[in-house]
Amino acid sequence: MIRVLVAEDQSAVRAGLVLILGSAPGIEVAGEAADGKRAVELARKLRPDVVLMDVQMPLLDGVSATRLITAEDLADVLVLTTFDLDEYVFGALRAGAAGFLLKNAEAQELLAAVRAVARGEGVVAPAVTRRLIAEFAGQPPRTGDRAVLDALTPREREVLTGVGEGLSNAEIGARLEMAEGTVKTHVSRMLAKLGLRSRVQAAVLARELGM
Repeated sequence: MIRVLVAEDQSAVRAGLVLILGSAPGIEVAGEAADGKRAVELARKLRPDVVLMDVQMPLLDGVSATRLITAEDLADVLVLTTFDLDEYVFGALRAGAAGFLLKNAEAQELLAAVRAVARGEGVVAPAVTRRLIAEFAGQPPRTGDRAVLDALTPREREVLTGVGEGLSNAEIGARLEMAEGTVKTHVSRMLAKLGLRSRVQAAVLARELGM
């Protein structure tokens, strides 16, 4: 069972999200928060698998709340917002969010994203993905920074390349002829060695390094 904490300040939107999540098989709504401060408090208390996080909230914004939750390793965070703006997209990803969806996503997209994040995989809205690619396509590879990869084993580098291509654990496993669980272990070790908080950050790094 995937336990989800819903953090959204608009009561009607929050009720809709709770209804969608609560009616889905294998998903349980562990709690609700109407502001970022409460979201952090409940994440510490309930230790959900996933926090569905709005960006603009009172007391503490979603990006700051995400940073606290990921820094304490309380849960994976899936950011959900109406704002398709760079400051929110990149702010949330830098804060360690495992995924970023716009609020116009269909219910099935939302559920699929929650399940993917719970599996340890990153999710970024297609519109955001295109902008990330465009952002890094316009920059030369950070070849001078490739020394950060020295800490990785050859297999971990292969896994990082797959993550940078947006492949799931299952797809990376099929490519490298490894079990999906083994891939997940490699991803965890790779993130720890690189000092990254999320799979999405690893994908961004892979693109920056031209992998």
